[in-house]
Amino acid sequence: MSVRRWLLVVVSFAATLGVSGWILWSGWASEGAPPAIPLAAHALALGAVLAEILTRTVKIQWSAAALRIPLRFWSSMRVCLGGDFGASITPARSGAEPARFVVLAEAGVRSADALLILFTELFLEMTSLGVLCAVLAVVFGGSGMVVRLMTGMIGGYAAFVLSVGAVGYLLAHRNSHGPPPAWAVAFGLHAGRWRGIQRSLRSLRVSIGALRHARLRPMAGAFLSSMVHVLLRLAVLPIIALAMAPALPLAKLVLWPLVFLYGGAVAPAPGGGGAVEYAFKLAFTGVMTPAVLGGALVWWRFYTFYLYVVLGALAAGGTALRALRQPAHGRLHAHLDAPT
Repeated sequence: MSVRRWLLVVVSFAATLGVSGWILWSGWASEGAPPAIPLAAHALALGAVLAEILTRTVKIQWSAAALRIPLRFWSSMRVCLGGDFGASITPARSGAEPARFVVLAEAGVRSADALLILFTELFLEMTSLGVLCAVLAVVFGGSGMVVRLMTGMIGGYAAFVLSVGAVGYLLAHRNSHGPPPAWAVAFGLHAGRWRGIQRSLRSLRVSIGALRHARLRPMAGAFLSSMVHVLLRLAVLPIIALAMAPALPLAKLVLWPLVFLYGGAVAPAPGGGGAVEYAFKLAFTGVMTPAVLGGALVWWRFYTFYLYVVLGALAAGGTALRALRQPAHGRLHAHLDAPT
């Protein structure tokens, strides 16, 4: 990464910590220090984090097994944590996939197989997210319009991504070769741009074709692991907040983090630049007292963001940084552009 990018990371993390500190200090000034969180709650939150990493590790390893690609457990864990670290220090989490790709490459996985694993992991993530949102909408359906809106928004996003993939797959069978069709020309897609789209369509066709021939049992296990890992992430805030104020509404403690974790991925600054913290304050100002809100925010962000940054840096930080340098990007894009 260049000096300019590191400066952006430092400024963004400083803003993130600054907003957290301001929210914590505001609650402290108005109501005093946040209520103490029992050690048992911290142990549960830490256990949820470790179990979440374990289930994601299993998801990637079983995804590879479903595609008949050998991948060791430790390599799969480094893929998870390296992606977390790469995502945390890049805008809109754009460094996650290059970091995971390079970790897979250094583990001896061929480029084509690495891309298949990453595509399968994304497919399972979106599918499980859509199913989980439907389940949460039923479970918390009586909790008000806001709850239904949140689940519908995230579930709709997952359905949109899967729909785009389905349309791309259909286009790949009809338009992966030859000159741009009339509708593409009408949208300003000249021959050069259309060739780039065709290469992406051919890669998509290969990836979905591999899914169609995947082994059923490990794929089902990977899907179940994907469901569990999302639930574990959503469990952290209820564990922390209910330990401080047991009367808080469970539905909002579960569903707002769903919006923060997946909606925050589009934040243009590394780590969100304080956007997630400010959104947390807006969402829970009428739900939590200022003291509880500050404590819940700080510990929730620690267990869902800062701890992952540290673990990712320890497990695969060097690999992730190599992925974010220009040569690593070139290796990834060169393979994406290669004919299939």
